[in-house]
Amino acid sequence: MTTTISIVGAGHTKFGRLDCSFEQLIIDATREAVSDANLDPAAIDAVFLGHFNSGMVPDGFASSLVHQAYPELRFTPAMRAENACASGSAAIHAGINAIRSGQAKTVLVVGAEKMTHRSTEDVTRSLAGAGYQNDPVESGLSFPQVFAIAAREYASRYGSPLDAMAHISVKNHANAMQNPLAQMQREFTFAEASEVSDRNPEIAPPLRLTDCSLVTDGAAAIVLTSAESAAGFDRAVEFRAAEHVSDFLPMSQRDFLAFEGPALAFQRAFDAAGVQLSNIDFAEVHDCFTIAELLTYEAMGLTAKGKGAEALESGAVYRGGALPVNLSGGLKAKGHPVGATGVSMHALAFRQLTGGAGSLQLPGARCGLIFNMGGSAVANYVSVLQTQKA
Repeated sequence: MTTTISIVGAGHTKFGRLDCSFEQLIIDATREAVSDANLDPAAIDAVFLGHFNSGMVPDGFASSLVHQAYPELRFTPAMRAENACASGSAAIHAGINAIRSGQAKTVLVVGAEKMTHRSTEDVTRSLAGAGYQNDPVESGLSFPQVFAIAAREYASRYGSPLDAMAHISVKNHANAMQNPLAQMQREFTFAEASEVSDRNPEIAPPLRLTDCSLVTDGAAAIVLTSAESAAGFDRAVEFRAAEHVSDFLPMSQRDFLAFEGPALAFQRAFDAAGVQLSNIDFAEVHDCFTIAELLTYEAMGLTAKGKGAEALESGAVYRGGALPVNLSGGLKAKGHPVGATGVSMHALAFRQLTGGAGSLQLPGARCGLIFNMGGSAVANYVSVLQTQKA
């Protein structure tokens, strides 16, 4: 990265089934981020909105809604970024590139989605639009079915991942109990998460309800600026790396289970940042399904292929472990408002690294890792964030 980019403010609504409009979610997150940065709205040079939509809300020209937050935003260039479940990270990269190109010094990035007003069937159908549509087999798969294929293939290649998946669910729900912004404020025992029951049915065998992320409303926002401008703000967290790797869309053209796109994105990010995994204090990763988090352990190099369960057995990914993963509760319990997810990860990492994470705070955190994924490991974004505090 030729120009250092910093996050200097963040906003984050509660995630869940919210009784407010899509527009209000955007306004609330925007105002909190701008206030958090102690920024004059007139100093914002550009606005980027991460928003998947895919027919879930009627607000088709959503980027223009950000201007409703402040009259000073009128005439500020704004655009929407879409890259499936990584739409938020796509918006962040658009903002980074605007600063790096010299077209902007300070930008606002917002991620938002309104989902709970639609039926589960409607949402499932909308999300499935992020799969390959030109193959009759793949186009007929929902995303639970896609990741169920991964779980079955994992069992065939390495042994059943079901116990590890249940432990991931239990871990992330326990973490969410400390996150007042999380949608699901409920812990699960291992027995509840691992057993198929009326309360925990199979959604797409072998995936159980407790293996699946939540349909959610919510928004998050961050303020980005150049290193030169960051000196004028009270707090700043630098992007040591921000990498984007996209793979083939058809699953038939790649080994989905190998998670090659995520693995390459992690390696490029570590190389760009000049860090190793051992330098990372915490990670927020894309656990759209528990099998995805398990595969991510392996893609980032925490364990060897087929050995992801060892990260749980050793305690490495728990609070107090070598690399706590999804202290926020992750998509699994915090919620997954698709366009907001990538921005949420960065907003909460910013708070961790500036000592503002409240009950989620990890003492002494200086370096954070973020992985946001679009589709079945198709769009893969990895960020390494670092604070300069002593």
